[in-house]
Amino acid sequence: MTVQKQVWIGALACALVWQLAAGTTVSAAGSTLTLSSQETITSGAIMKNYVWTTIRSNKDVSVNANVIEVDLTNPNVKIDAMAGTNTQFTKNQSVLGMVKDSGAVAGVNGDFFNTQAEGVPEGAQITNGTVMATPAKISGLYSFAITKNNQPIIDILDFEGKVTAKDGTSFELGGVNKTYYWDDNNVAMIADGLFLYTSAWAMTQRAVDGTHVPTEALIQNDIVKEIAVDTNIKMIAPADGYILRGSGLAREFIVNHLKVGDKITTKYDMVPHDASQTYDWKNFKMLIGGSTLLVDDAKPSYFTRNINDFSGYSPRSRTALGYSKDMKTAYIITSDRSAGSAGMTLPELQQFMISAGVWKGLVLDGGGSTQMVSRPLGDFDPKLVNKTENGNQRSVANGLGVYSTAPKGELKGLILKGQNILFMNESSTYQFKAYDDYFNPISVDGIVPQWSSSTANGGFKDSVFTPTIPGKTQITAKSGKGSASMDVEVIGRDQITSMKFNSGAFSLTEGGDFKLPIMVTTKSGATRELPAASATWELSGVKGSLKDGILHVDSASGSQAAQVIARYDGYSTMVTLPVGQEKVWYDLDKSAVITTGDKYPAEVVSSVNIEQANGNKNLAITYDFTKGTGTKAAYARFDGTNGVQIAGEPEFITAKVLGDGSFNWVRAEIVDADGKLNYVSFTENTNWTGWRKLTADVSDLKFPIKLKSVYVANPANGQDERASKGKISIDDISFIYKGQLPALPKNSVKLTVNRKQVTVNLKAMTLEQAPTIVNDNTLIPIRFVTEALGGNVKWDDKERKVTVIRGDKLIDLWIDNADLLANGDRITAEVAPKIMNNVTMVPLRVISEKLGFKVGWDPQNYGITIE
Repeated sequence: MTVQKQVWIGALACALVWQLAAGTTVSAAGSTLTLSSQETITSGAIMKNYVWTTIRSNKDVSVNANVIEVDLTNPNVKIDAMAGTNTQFTKNQSVLGMVKDSGAVAGVNGDFFNTQAEGVPEGAQITNGTVMATPAKISGLYSFAITKNNQPIIDILDFEGKVTAKDGTSFELGGVNKTYYWDDNNVAMIADGLFLYTSAWAMTQRAVDGTHVPTEALIQNDIVKEIAVDTNIKMIAPADGYILRGSGLAREFIVNHLKVGDKITTKYDMVPHDASQTYDWKNFKMLIGGSTLLVDDAKPSYFTRNINDFSGYSPRSRTALGYSKDMKTAYIITSDRSAGSAGMTLPELQQFMISAGVWKGLVLDGGGSTQMVSRPLGDFDPKLVNKTENGNQRSVANGLGVYSTAPKGELKGLILKGQNILFMNESSTYQFKAYDDYFNPISVDGIVPQWSSSTANGGFKDSVFTPTIPGKTQITAKSGKGSASMDVEVIGRDQITSMKFNSGAFSLTEGGDFKLPIMVTTKSGATRELPAASATWELSGVKGSLKDGILHVDSASGSQAAQVIARYDGYSTMVTLPVGQEKVWYDLDKSAVITTGDKYPAEVVSSVNIEQANGNKNLAITYDFTKGTGTKAAYARFDGTNGVQIAGEPEFITAKVLGDGSFNWVRAEIVDADGKLNYVSFTENTNWTGWRKLTADVSDLKFPIKLKSVYVANPANGQDERASKGKISIDDISFIYKGQLPALPKNSVKLTVNRKQVTVNLKAMTLEQAPTIVNDNTLIPIRFVTEALGGNVKWDDKERKVTVIRGDKLIDLWIDNADLLANGDRITAEVAPKIMNNVTMVPLRVISEKLGFKVGWDPQNYGITIE
């Protein structure tokens, strides 16, 4: 990028920063920055959540980014560097752990570090005015500092230092608390270097690269206390001293010029690389290292390091740090590469930072290290804010923390937590958090707020709200000066646009329990699961029961399918589930499969035997897990070690299990078509005695499959809660294959507009009311046509409602109302259903589309064929 282009982009971005402050979207250089939300963390610190969109490789991409803005003029907040665990290096920890350890209210990961070494930052660090580490002798590494006057500085610092022996001989000091590293010329700095280690280095070994043997000297109060030649001193440096470590030429200096009891002089300095700068590091409150400069004078900077070393031109998760033109605001930044967020290249990060308000900024470590933590308003505990690149919180060497220094304030505000969508007669408990004048959390113990609702559609008992009438309301909690409100929508039939089962496709089995969740979508676009207790349920096709939204099938004998209808406030939805075909695979009374015993680990004692119970043979697995460590198991293996191939593509495996109340697991080993061994759980809690039929899902496996074993397992975690000895029995192992819904009758109905004569499968019949056309819509007699085509119709006289069920389709229609419910969706017909000559007439187009009719039309004779 040329300098001319840099100036143009920077000027445009600066102009647009003002727009963002006004609450509008920023657009610059083909990208758009939108502020999606913001929240105060503490007095002087605000969390802002952005969505940044740009064009990459001719495609639109979006990135989720977070910015903590810290007011450097606010006396109630400060920024400081964090390190490892308990402010010590070599004890790497997640950012969340560091924030909790140090009492910060927010934080991000910090400097780059060698993940293969001990865990110390590449650059310098000052925490609470104390030097933790000095800069590496690598060019182009920028650092961020804050002076005692709260002035931010971003610059390169060079290290200078030397150790002078009693005899006057001096040796150059390489740095403080540095691990092994290589300079710009690929020279190992540890080879001939002398390095100093303080108590901040929490290991008894220092800069171990496997090549250069250390010689070390312990110094306390400037006196040499101990020298270890060609080995390390077996201790951490004391608080009132330090350890010098040398190799090569530095070893010779220690051996030849330092003696126990000698007084030595150690001095070092961190000086601006730019000689025109006059600031003194001894005046810094804090300092943290980074890498390349990214932004300077609100323009993209040239890169001061080779950014290919950390995938600078690839979209990754990123962490950055900067400050505003007036030097009053610090910006702590992360951007995510995760599901739904495309990450940023460093040139993209430059543009983002400029748009967000950064005048000067640098990059911190990123990729899998990027983590931002913040304490939500009113909470005592901080939480991870961003989605990490690899899904885990990596342990890192150091970080940057935000701290509240405010005194304890008075109650300022409340924050409500609870459901904002409720169903009628659904009781919901609302909780609240509290914060003080400085936006720091206050304990809610002893605070008893007054609760109220803006409308009369429900009432409170303490903090429990129970609505009785549909509609919108606002609930409020008040205590002293603090109050909070939240909007709550109480759902009734008129607010629903969709109500559908969300159970997925599966087949029913006798003895099985099947969860049938229902999702409701409102006209306002909100979606929530309907509490099972709020619905009325109907079951047909199988014998069973419905409780708490779970269908238990007692018997499916002679049935091909079950229909479950759920209704809420007159809104209906239905699911039709096929009955699976169960094929017994292992029944010792009829056939046998070669079965052998096995165990893990070797110390386990187990046996497999065929036993007789209630006139039936079954497979008994006896186990003794008292010896051995870790996870333990006792196996019944089929057909040796290879397993037995199972026919077809079953959905489930079932087995009758005689439980022993041991709380152990019962599982199966199944080998898929790729040869991968899968562990399928029948139960992870054998908490019963007696026989019980268990089912496990195998539908996601790659077919064909082989059943290798069934076994009892006692996992390592929680073994003290499970029995170490016992016996379970297995009988009637079966596989269940997907069932088929019954086919609808292949009938054909022929009608003619304005004529009562009709034929069903060529058989002539007469209607009470002929099909008719109303407002260009053909109306047909719904009961006659539906029943002729294998459906059924119900009439609700009170509501003047018709319910039509055909196969797996359900429609509710109300007379003279164009709104109808079709398969759980609310739709509006062009013409409302009508009653003519005591016959319900409904619009053909809607019914045919929603009930799956095939309709033929003869325009010359006004003939209709429905199949």
